[in-house]
Amino acid sequence: MKSYSPIKKSVLTEKSSLMQAKKKYTFTVDRKATKTEVKNAFMAAYGVKAVSVRMIVSPKKTRFVGKNLWEKRPVMKKAIVTIAGDKTIDPNKLETKKK
Repeated sequence: MKSYSPIKKSVLTEKSSLMQAKKKYTFTVDRKATKTEVKNAFMAAYGVKAVSVRMIVSPKKTRFVGKNLWEKRPVMKKAIVTIAGDKTIDPNKLETKKK
């Protein structure tokens, strides 16, 4: 039986770093993942109960790179996980198994 974790990696931006002080952690997740799947995977990976999970789907984007060159970014789904209490986690220490 293969283990499946919808959480791919943590998002490290200035905004996500400021949100960590409020016990909110941002992760890139699988596009087909649901809130309950993310909540259960978060509990399994970190051992901390998630109070709420919010999902954000950012559309695909193209940007101009150079002369006649365009860069395409895929659709990305992010999850913002809020934890309760005085516990903190290190989002960079994600233990996921590769397929």
